[in-house]
Amino acid sequence: MTDTPDTSDTYCDTPAAPATPTADGPPFAECVLCQKPTEYPESYKGMTLCPVCEWQEAQRTACSG
Repeated sequence: MTDTPDTSDTYCDTPAAPATPTADGPPFAECVLCQKPTEYPESYKGMTLCPVCEWQEAQRTACSG
């Protein structure tokens, strides 16, 4: 038996992001923070963020343990 730590349980578990539809082409929805094009179609309901704002929002809401 070896004394290796069990890394399957992390201190801060983050839930998997729900699958969101992506647009195959224009028209793209605008980011609600910076108004740049997002990866979402205009018909997408909810808060649409561009990849940069989405990453920054994830950093703000991440567990800081």
